[in-house]
Amino acid sequence: MSASRRVGFIGLGIMGKPMVRNLVKAGYAVVAHSRNAADVAAFAAESAAITVAANPAEVASQTDTVITMLPDSPDVRAVVFGENGLLEALRPGSLLIDMSTIAPSTAQEVHAALVAKGASALDAPVSGGDRGAIAGTLSIMVGGSEADFERARPLFEAMGKTIVHVGGPGAGQTVKACNQIVVAINYAAVSEALVMGAKAGVDPLKIIEVLNGGLAASRVMELRGASMIAHNFQPGFRVNLHRKDLAIAMATGREQNVPLPVTALVTQFFETLAATGRGDLDHSSYITLVEELAGYTIEPTG
Repeated sequence: MSASRRVGFIGLGIMGKPMVRNLVKAGYAVVAHSRNAADVAAFAAESAAITVAANPAEVASQTDTVITMLPDSPDVRAVVFGENGLLEALRPGSLLIDMSTIAPSTAQEVHAALVAKGASALDAPVSGGDRGAIAGTLSIMVGGSEADFERARPLFEAMGKTIVHVGGPGAGQTVKACNQIVVAINYAAVSEALVMGAKAGVDPLKIIEVLNGGLAASRVMELRGASMIAHNFQPGFRVNLHRKDLAIAMATGREQNVPLPVTALVTQFFETLAATGRGDLDHSSYITLVEELAGYTIEPTG
């Protein structure tokens, strides 16, 4: 197999595994690494196209393009700059595609370090959650050079549907921060609407049906409304990860001297979810805080 059809992938969580499966489906061979050696070995057993690397440096030594999908900025810095990290083994001309959600400043730091070594980087965070990762319909917002974006486009097309080059290094992460603001506030709005309507005696499923037919329609309500009513909070995207993303958004707002008063309030509700033991639930569990404040719990409808 040609080098262009072999890629590295680091980070096999809720999002990473289905993304790798879609790469394999598109004809790529994947050299995979994750912190849990037993987990990555079991995952690799799914396909002969997936092989296991012991560390990030080993991934880089076997591929010209490496994708990372990691929880936070410190994880990305450890994989790039740490012992047996990517920077030790990346060759000139190599490309790192970081699809994690991290601080824009970290993305710029990584990009600068790779350029100094003759390699390059794209920050390409995603939106669409686990469902989008499974279906291969993720929205991908990409920061970096136009040439690197075009080089990576076939990989993005294997994993996503809406693929946009949004600017230079760090721009992808800035747009992702914007995305997470809107998603968080949507969860707050949908939660308040559903609890108010249900407590007033209206079937919450009927509320969703009507609202999704008008200006109030949203992907949050379309994809998660029914599971919110059913109190099914199996994580597609955990509260703790959205907390982290909102912290990035708030920091970016301060850096740009842009006040984010509504985001700040919703951020505190996410902090409350985590402080009360719900950090590992899906972020749609926001509705449980509104129920507690209202003294009313929506009864699941089936």
